[in-house]
Amino acid sequence: MQRRSFLKTVSAAGLSAGVTPVWGIPSAPNQQDSGSCDAKQASPETILLKDYRPKSLHKVPITQVPKAKFPIVDMHSHAYAKTPAEIAEWVKNMDEVGIEKTILLTETSGQDFIDVQQKFSGYPGRFEIWCGFDYTGYDQPGFGPQAVKALEACHRLGTGGVGELHDKGKGLVNEKVKAFGMHPDDARMDSLFDRCGQLSLPVNIHVADPIWMYEPMDHTNDGLMNAFHWRLDNRPDIVKLSGMIDILERTVKKHSNTTFICCHFANLDYDLARLGQVLERHPNLYADISARYAETAPVPRFAAKFYEKYANRLVYGTDMGFDKSMYRTTFRILETSDEHFYEHDLFGYHWALNGFGLPDEVLRKVYRTNAQKILSSRGSRVHA
Repeated sequence: MQRRSFLKTVSAAGLSAGVTPVWGIPSAPNQQDSGSCDAKQASPETILLKDYRPKSLHKVPITQVPKAKFPIVDMHSHAYAKTPAEIAEWVKNMDEVGIEKTILLTETSGQDFIDVQQKFSGYPGRFEIWCGFDYTGYDQPGFGPQAVKALEACHRLGTGGVGELHDKGKGLVNEKVKAFGMHPDDARMDSLFDRCGQLSLPVNIHVADPIWMYEPMDHTNDGLMNAFHWRLDNRPDIVKLSGMIDILERTVKKHSNTTFICCHFANLDYDLARLGQVLERHPNLYADISARYAETAPVPRFAAKFYEKYANRLVYGTDMGFDKSMYRTTFRILETSDEHFYEHDLFGYHWALNGFGLPDEVLRKVYRTNAQKILSSRGSRVHA
C-alpha cells in the first residue's frame, strides 16, 4: 500500500485533526500518464502544478538496497492490513526487506483495541499493538479517573505503549472524539501521562504539521503541492507550529518520568537545529523519523550531521503503508549517497531527494538499538 493511496483513505477519517483537506490526491499517481495532461503535446503554459512530474537526467550512481543493512524495529506504523491475506503479505514483505518488528499505533481502547490485537495475533513477536487514550467526557467532571481506567485496561491486555496522539493545533483528537481546546499540557491530561510513566508505557505524540502547511499558498511556497492538500494557513483559530513545540516541551518536562516519542521529527524537519535543542533539554524525549523522508532528503549534508549528532535519540519509522518499494526507498535515503532522484508515487512534493550515507554505527542505533532501549525499559509483557 503506497502512502498516497493510503492518505486518500484516511483524510476522510479524521486523521487530519478535524481539518478536511481541500484538495484530493489524484487516484492515479501520475496524471500525465492517465491523460489529464499530455506531457508530449501540452504547452508549458498549460501544465498544471499538480501534474508536474520531473525526471532526473543526471547520469549519477543509482543504488538498489533490497534489504536494510541491519534488522529494523519500525516504531511507527498503523493497522493498514485489513484481511488475513494482507497481513500475511505484510509479514512476507517485512522478511524480505529486513523489518524484524512493527509497532502498530492504533489510538484505540476497549473492544476496538482487542479487535486489532486479535487481527494480528497470528504472528507473535512481529507486531506490537499500542493503544490510545479515551477522550470520552473530556469536558466533563471525572474525565481523568475514567480515562486512566481505560488505559489500565489496555495495559492488562498487553499494550506496548500509547499513540499516536494527535494535536495539530486545535486540541487532541482521535477517530471518535475531538477534544478541541485540550492540548497535551492541559492539567486534565496529567493523570494519564503520569500513569503511563508508572506503567512504563512510552507515548508517541504528533504535534503540528510541516511548516509549509502554515505558509501562504502562493508562488513562494516550495512545498505547495503537498502543503495545499493539508493547508493550515487559513485556520486562524489554531496554535501554530512553534506554539505546539512549546506545548510539547511543557508536557515532556512536566512528566519527566514518562518516555515520549515525538513522531515525524516533531515536524521540525525544516529546523533540525531547534529539534536538537529540544532533545538536549529533555532526556525523556525521542524523535521518530517516519514520513518525513521527503522533507529532509533535499538537505542531505545538514540532515546527516543531525543524525550523527543525535543518533542516540532517533528511531526508525515509516507511517507509509507496507509495500516493499516504500521500505527500500527509506533505506536508499538513509544508507546511500545517491543524489537527485524522485519518488513521486510515495511523496507529495516535487523536490529531488538525496541519500544521507549514514555510517554503520548511526544506522544501528536508528534502525534498532534505540528502539530496543525504549521497549526493553518496560519490563516483560505479553504482546500480540
